[in-house]
Amino acid sequence: MSFTARNVVRRLAHRNIDWSSPHFKSNPELSAAVSSFRAWAASAEAMAEKYSAPPSAIDFSTYKSSVRDTSLVESLEAFYKSAKPDPLTYEWSAESKAEKMQQIEEAKGRLAFTQEMIEETEAELEFMRANRTTRETSGTDIKEAYPDIAAETEKELEERKWFKDAIA
Repeated sequence: MSFTARNVVRRLAHRNIDWSSPHFKSNPELSAAVSSFRAWAASAEAMAEKYSAPPSAIDFSTYKSSVRDTSLVESLEAFYKSAKPDPLTYEWSAESKAEKMQQIEEAKGRLAFTQEMIEETEAELEFMRANRTTRETSGTDIKEAYPDIAAETEKELEERKWFKDAIA
């Protein structure tokens, strides 16, 4: 398992994610993606736990007694004891890192835009709740609440476009 994958799993393990949230069950495609991610994260965690310790020593004596050609086992044992391979490390390429950082910045930009849209929508909903139309609402009240619609309506009346919105 790569260093990046282990970091992702560790970071997600410390978050309190409610996997039973309706957001994750909203559509079948998202639900399948979430369940496959959870399965991958669980297997990654299990592999990280399994391979976190160095491997146990090989008992060559049991193989010497069970294999007919003991010289083969002895040569493998000598090779095993003399071999000291360098540890394998993964280096995250600068190109890949820059690409991921750009994706993160783009996501932050989209998040800021979405937050702005949410704030505007909440303000608009609050305005609509405050100016709710009832039986007592007059035409003047609607004109004051929605001046752009009032201006458009007045223009249509002046130009005698009686059925502009009704006839295509």
